[in-house]
Amino acid sequence: MSNAFQLTDRPAIGEINGLVNGPAYHNEYAGARTVDWTEPHLRITRLRLLSDRGLNWWDVSYCHGRLCHTGELVHVQLPFSQLPKRGRGRAIVQAAIQDGVHAKRLGVLDNISELC
Repeated sequence: MSNAFQLTDRPAIGEINGLVNGPAYHNEYAGARTVDWTEPHLRITRLRLLSDRGLNWWDVSYCHGRLCHTGELVHVQLPFSQLPKRGRGRAIVQAAIQDGVHAKRLGVLDNISELC
């Protein structure tokens, strides 16, 4: 992956782990196929969550990953499209357990980006 994946926080606009160069980053995923988060060898590299101040939930904007055995960049299909603001990690772990995946090993908990 190129340097397009540099991250920054912008507290003034409520962003955590925002992309420095969003267009270049998204160009790397143009034409990528979509896999389910249960796909073997998947490592989630970015889960983008959006919300408005005062709302109690996050909307999933997109989720990206890489297949470790091939290096292929992929879009990731998740079993949820919204998460609660309070307890979002717990909700992700519960969904992972239900689907038989290990959320921490998958990387989903370590690669969250928020804009509120």
